[in-house]
Amino acid sequence: MTTTEEFMAALTQAETTGETRPLVALHAEGVTLRNLTERTWQGRDGAEDFWRTYLGNFEDIRSTFTRSHEADGLGVMEWEARGHVKGGHEVNYRGVSLIEVEGGQVQAFRTYYDSAAFVVPVAEE
Repeated sequence: MTTTEEFMAALTQAETTGETRPLVALHAEGVTLRNLTERTWQGRDGAEDFWRTYLGNFEDIRSTFTRSHEADGLGVMEWEARGHVKGGHEVNYRGVSLIEVEGGQVQAFRTYYDSAAFVVPVAEE
């Protein structure tokens, strides 16, 4: 099993159970994590914060990986996610996540997704 496959399985488990330890354990001590915000999370403590924050945005969320590949230290995952943000608004969005892998650990994580899915339309009066 590749690190990318382990990562997908651990993320699925975290989304199902809320338990992030197996996912965080895949991250190297010096890992960096980025999403579409300007913030960068660093280290395993940063990875724990990143994944807890991610899960904390949702009442429920489930990612389905539609394609993945790992070669030459780079894992690529294409996915779709469905669930509900806090407050109950349904969300469906797609994205791509990249992991840099060395020695079976995630050295860097970057994710790009359709952030427009999180915008709640204003009701017309």
